[in-house]
Amino acid sequence: MDMRKISEEKLALERQRLEGMREFENKYSDLGAVAGIDEAGRGPLAGPVVAAAVILPKDIFLPFLNDSKKVTEKRRDVLFDQIKQEAIAYGIGIASNALIDEINILQATYEAMREAISKLNKTPDILLVDAVHIPGISIKQVGIVKGDAKSVNIAAASILAKVTRDRLMLEYDKIYPEYGFASNKGYGTAKHIEALKACGACDIHRRSFIGNFVCE
Repeated sequence: MDMRKISEEKLALERQRLEGMREFENKYSDLGAVAGIDEAGRGPLAGPVVAAAVILPKDIFLPFLNDSKKVTEKRRDVLFDQIKQEAIAYGIGIASNALIDEINILQATYEAMREAISKLNKTPDILLVDAVHIPGISIKQVGIVKGDAKSVNIAAASILAKVTRDRLMLEYDKIYPEYGFASNKGYGTAKHIEALKACGACDIHRRSFIGNFVCE
């Protein structure tokens, strides 16, 4: 992001906003390395659920970092590269649609989160998690409701998870163009459901999600 194109006033406001998103990082900083965890893709009818874990430097300044749902696609792509470059550590976990069908979406989300944590090249001392508590993890966890808008590390994780999943769905769109995955990312839009009814399910559809639309 070219800082020369951002006014000093806007940068000052961004610093102030992001400082407000460090409340939990500051609260637990004495414990050591703080990681944020978030996921993308719990609701779609197709594709995997993706989780990310991120440990950012304490003094990092990433203008416009926020909950991935509040950031434009173009800005998410920029932040994705910045986060991967600047993070102390990051990990990404993916749970397939087949695993979602086998163990349910919540358990598959936990599995993706555990995988993301396991891929960190630095073990965090505390995990800030968006709303949930991840079973099977011995590291101290703090669940934060709407944490992706309240924690810089969770926001960074939400960006990595969202962009990773969106890019996977773009690749799936090349294989299964009839479902419009490039635009709907697997969510149940009207056109996606029409395609499901007309064409049936493809290999990446979640069978446990589509029973109301497809008889197999």
